[in-house]
Amino acid sequence: MGKYVFGVDVGGTTVKLGFFDIEGNLLDKWEIPTRKEGGGEKILPDVAESIKAKMAEKNIAKAEVAGVGLGAPGPVDGEGTVYGAVNLGWGTFSIRDTLMGLLDIPVKAGNDANVAALGEMWKGGGQGCKNLVAVTLGTGVGGGIIVNGSILAGALGAGGEIGHIHVEDNETERCNCGNAGCLEEYTSATGVVRLAKRMLHSCDDPSVLRELQEERISAKAVFDAVKDGDALAVKVAEQFGEYLGKSLGVIATVVNPEMIVIGGGVSKAGKILFEYITPYFYKTVFKGCGNVKFALATLGNDAGIYGSAKMVLE
Repeated sequence: MGKYVFGVDVGGTTVKLGFFDIEGNLLDKWEIPTRKEGGGEKILPDVAESIKAKMAEKNIAKAEVAGVGLGAPGPVDGEGTVYGAVNLGWGTFSIRDTLMGLLDIPVKAGNDANVAALGEMWKGGGQGCKNLVAVTLGTGVGGGIIVNGSILAGALGAGGEIGHIHVEDNETERCNCGNAGCLEEYTSATGVVRLAKRMLHSCDDPSVLRELQEERISAKAVFDAVKDGDALAVKVAEQFGEYLGKSLGVIATVVNPEMIVIGGGVSKAGKILFEYITPYFYKTVFKGCGNVKFALATLGNDAGIYGSAKMVLE
């Protein structure tokens, strides 16, 4: 095996790239724009050119590179085929074969949230665990499930889509996926805002949130208010915790993880989140699967490049 590996995390705005040794030490990282025009046809050639330029800069030969791992925002199966990535304009094609053809270096590919979970297991909040669930509470809700150290991708790479578990029968607003009542609608950053606005409209409780203009209500504002003991904000946190805690209890009953790692923008609220999640989790989970630790993700936006690199080393 070579001495180095590249990890690539393709996002809707930028592509993050990392250069690692095979022990997992990050030697360099950088970003390039995600050029989505023409159905995203420029993205992988841009990635290849950027990697070649870094190899030239570092005076690295192909034989010294164990491979390139890449995470993409869409279902990606175990063979490196993506089944559409709407945010990039991609249809169905082999990421692995396309990038290998451009680089003549081994390539592995996976879903970005699954890959981020692998990164957190390897060098982040889940170090020391081989079975974990990672949840990313951002604009949406992403998820990744690691079983015995490997990504649970499923038949078409759509395994671990935690954000689209159905949790509410009475929802009328549609999720971005087209269904209604998905976990993402209540526990993402935008979901917390949705819960807060509904609470403000349905009761007359005094709250610091009432002093904000509606467009200034954010997940951060809600959890800052929770920390200050704001009664209405606490009710919102309880709703959030019930939806997420029960869902994680069901997931844990199926896959029996050692740890659940929570990341994304909402996780910046810190460990106070666990005060609202864990009571509903332990109430729901099968007792034989309930010996689970909760931790905050630690790699932030670098989780994807770490996980992509780790894919190559498996």
